[in-house]
This record gives sequence, structure tokens and C-alpha cells, in this order.
Amino acid sequence: MLIDTHCHLDAGEYDSDRDAVRERAFAAGVAALVVPAVEVGNIAKVRAIAAADARIGYALGIHPLYVDRASDDDLRQLREALASSIGDPALLAVGEIGLDFFEPGFDRVRQERFFRAQLELAREFGLPVLMHVRRSQDLILKHLRSVRPPGGIAHAFNGSLQQAAQYLAQGVALGFGGAMTYDRALQLRRLVRELPPEAHVLETDAPDIAPEWIHRRRNEPAELARIARVFAEVRGEALDAVVARTAANACRVLPRLRGAIERSGGPIRPA
Repeated sequence: MLIDTHCHLDAGEYDSDRDAVRERAFAAGVAALVVPAVEVGNIAKVRAIAAADARIGYALGIHPLYVDRASDDDLRQLREALASSIGDPALLAVGEIGLDFFEPGFDRVRQERFFRAQLELAREFGLPVLMHVRRSQDLILKHLRSVRPPGGIAHAFNGSLQQAAQYLAQGVALGFGGAMTYDRALQLRRLVRELPPEAHVLETDAPDIAPEWIHRRRNEPAELARIARVFAEVRGEALDAVVARTAANACRVLPRLRGAIERSGGPIRPA
């Protein structure tokens, strides 16, 4: 079963046709969607989207590019939201959290403080993490080794094979999506080919990171089906095997996701 492990279905780009976008994804064979919050202000929205369909799970967190407008009170509100939602089977992780040292003009020290605080929340509540890891791999890994949350996903991974191995050693899978579909993405395709089978999960990051065939247009979770085909071609493997294994990987690192898959009526085969 196809699982989109990272999709911003709450984004404003979908306000006019969100239900249709969701249904196109399920019609394309996507069995479950994971929708991460990016700030305290959109917690209610992602919860409501998940509540409307049992095949959708969510994560709660503060994105590194939203940290500059967040306060310590936001961390308090996030902790309260996690505490109030921990009994909700649709709550899958703490996220989207992390570090972004690519975009200029953001306070790196502040990002790091918020990231570590949210890793500690993940450990406290026993939840995995959905991490934004752009140009920050080594520092992310340093904090993972120190805090030791219960695994998760490094979203839109684009590090080295050595860094990938360190993530895997921390119980973290690596997310691959539209960026890998471009012929020029030689490093990403090398990672897809050379990483072990247990490393990969699939994602869209919709509405962002559009695949090659819709370059510069709005991405949708329905595109995961074609992304999976390209992934299988790059791996030189059968599509069915890739779909089953990446779903099993997603359920391993996001254990609560299994319930969403079962509610969708889909089988989960071991990796």
C-alpha cells in the first residue's frame, strides 16, 4: 500500500479543493496520508483534517522556518496539545521539526533550541519525529544521539551515504519524493539505489517539491503513485515490492500509522 509520509494537506493552496485533492490521492492508490503541523496556529486545522478521514494521520510541531515567530509559550501550547491528543490514534509523531540552514536570515541558535526542546517532547510522549533536515544533517544527528527520541523520518533526505547510515542507526528512515524524479538528481538517485531496503519511505511534501512532470506547479499526494514508479525504476525493482516495503518501513518508524492502514482496509506485509 502506498503511504505518503509527508503531505501538507492543510496548506492554503488546497483551500478551494481540499476534499477533491484527498479523494484523488485515495483513487490513485494512496492508502494513508501523514499531515504534519508547522506551527501552533495550524494545530486545529491538521487535527480537523485527520478527524474527517480515518486514513489520515497527523503530527504536531513547530517547523524551523516558523521558529522566528514562535515564543516559549508556543512550546508550552505544543506540549499541552500533545498531552491532550496522545490518546488520539491519528496522532503519529512530533513534527514537522528540525533545522534549516539553507534559507538565509533565520536565527540558527533559536532553531537549534526549539529543535532540541521538541525532541525532548517526543521522548517524553514516546512519539517519533518528522524532521526537516536541510543543510543541517550533522547537527541534527548530534541532537538525535543526545536526546534519543523513538525514531522517525528525515524528510526530503539529501545527505551522504555516511549520514544516512547514522540516521538508520538512530531508528530514523529517510524520505524520498519528487526531487528524486529529475534526471539531473544524480546524488538522490545514487542514494535510492545504494541504501539498504529498510532505509526508504515515500513522500510528496505536497504542495511543494513537485515531481519532474509537474515542475513548478502545485504538487498533490496523488502524484505518489508515479513517484513510486520512478523510485522502483531507479532501484531496478518491481513496483509491488517497493510499495510493500516502503509501507512496512513507514509503519516501523511510525508505529501508530499501522492503525490508519488497517482502517483503510489494506494489508501490511513485513519488509
